Amino acid sequence: MRNRGQKAPQNLAGSLLIAHPSMMDPNFRRAVLFISAHDPTDGAIGVILNRPLDKHVSDLVSEEPPDGLADVPVFLGGPVGKNQLMFAAFEWEDANGLHLNHNVKIEDAHEKVDADPSSIRAFVGYAGWSAGQLEAEMKQKAWILQKPSRAALAPDRLPKLWFDIMRGLGPWYKLLAAAPDDPSLN
Repeated sequence: MRNRGQKAPQNLAGSLLIAHPSMMDPNFRRAVLFISAHDPTDGAIGVILNRPLDKHVSDLVSEEPPDGLADVPVFLGGPVGKNQLMFAAFEWEDANGLHLNHNVKIEDAHEKVDADPSSIRAFVGYAGWSAGQLEAEMKQKAWILQKPSRAALAPDRLPKLWFDIMRGLGPWYKLLAAAPDDPSLN
């Protein structure tokens, strides 16, 4: 599902937002976000999926985390609340696609990581939009909208996810994605 001239759905929860190659905001340049909650009258919240910090939970906490959580990779989730570490659980629901539970308690994260290690992620920060802000950015074509897939969200693919998606959108996007930020340096 691409947003090229189509009207965006009323509720973007469960969707991937891919930064358009022309986006220069350093917070979201070449970012892929998962929108976990959205309401046009309340705003939206999500996390950046493709910004690993090359750290694990054990690197960022002073106490020893429960078994299985120490090695959970940490991602930069967005520019808001970067002073907090949160666990999030991704759950595939057959009828509704992907769902993200924010602020999963440590005990719950411990249980989930035992059952499915790839379902638990740790994030520092998140992305948030006020009422109407995300809709305005969609009208400006700042974002490309897609449904998530299990293959795309495999942990080893996340650092290159934006480039992979751009290549899949066709030759024009592939060319834009490969262009340097400053063409005069080419």
